[in-house]
Amino acid sequence: MELNRRETLALGAGAALMTVLPFRAFASASDDLIAEFTGGAEVTEGGALELTAPEIAENGNTVPIAVSAEGASAIMVLATGNPTPPVGTFTFGPLAGSRSASTRIRLAGTQDVVAIAKMEDGTFTRAAKTVKVTIGGCGG
Repeated sequence: MELNRRETLALGAGAALMTVLPFRAFASASDDLIAEFTGGAEVTEGGALELTAPEIAENGNTVPIAVSAEGASAIMVLATGNPTPPVGTFTFGPLAGSRSASTRIRLAGTQDVVAIAKMEDGTFTRAAKTVKVTIGGCGG
């Protein structure tokens, strides 16, 4: 099979497009998940929500994170660059001693980890942290 210059350029452009499209899909998937969780309500930055994650993770397979927010009824955590962005949603009842959770997550590469807290008064707050991963965890 012989390829002329036009076909070669078309194949190269298609390959480049295929490498860029998944990142946009992950970003829009995260936005859709946030909108679903908040019901379209406004989300404020910072506030009572605290997200703890390392600045640099040597291995993306086990990245420790912790979230806490006094007065939260639920906290959703997303890894925006993963093929499956939802990490987990932690729900707290009225008798919860503390409104915090910690776990280890898997990150495909350097990306933002986002936490959205639903407060008891119905408002939503957001915190994000960029984690630089040196060895990918999701097939990397």
